[in-house]
Amino acid sequence: MTDIQDAALREAVAVFESESDLQAAIDELLSHGFDRAEISLLASEHAVERKLGHKYRKVMQLEDDPEAPRTAFVSTESLGDAEGSLIGAPLYVGATAAAGAILVSGGSLAAAIAGAAVAGGAGAAIGSVLAGFLGKHHAHHVAEQIEHGGLLLWVRTWDAKDETNAIEILRRHSGKDVHVHSFEV
Repeated sequence: MTDIQDAALREAVAVFESESDLQAAIDELLSHGFDRAEISLLASEHAVERKLGHKYRKVMQLEDDPEAPRTAFVSTESLGDAEGSLIGAPLYVGATAAAGAILVSGGSLAAAIAGAAVAGGAGAAIGSVLAGFLGKHHAHHVAEQIEHGGLLLWVRTWDAKDETNAIEILRRHSGKDVHVHSFEV
């Protein structure tokens, strides 16, 4: 740990070799009082290149760079919820619109049900494709960072107790190059 007392921002940093170790560390951080807003991850390779003006070879080059673009942590449960919404919303909208249009135009209830089933199925198919894109995007982002040395995690700390807790948690879940840094904002 560095001993800079007047720094505006202090963070614990770690690199993880697997998404499951990263997820386990984040779960424990959250259950030990760290707020989701205090946890950030390295943004996509494209975002890093756009913001810093260069590509990076290893994530460890960016660990202590306050300019490295970050992204909020999104849990696997939230990704699942988003995928479900991407499937469910078009299904619902398609089915409701089709049934409503058939009934308003004087069609029978049976025709409305059949129309809702067809339109809902088409909406679900479109939603499934969108959900697949979301899942592939997430998998690509994870694979990209692992290829560059691992998944980079920052945890905002407010005092020495936070730093100690964060470091212990990150190490317990196979975090590599675990340390605390500070910088002015």
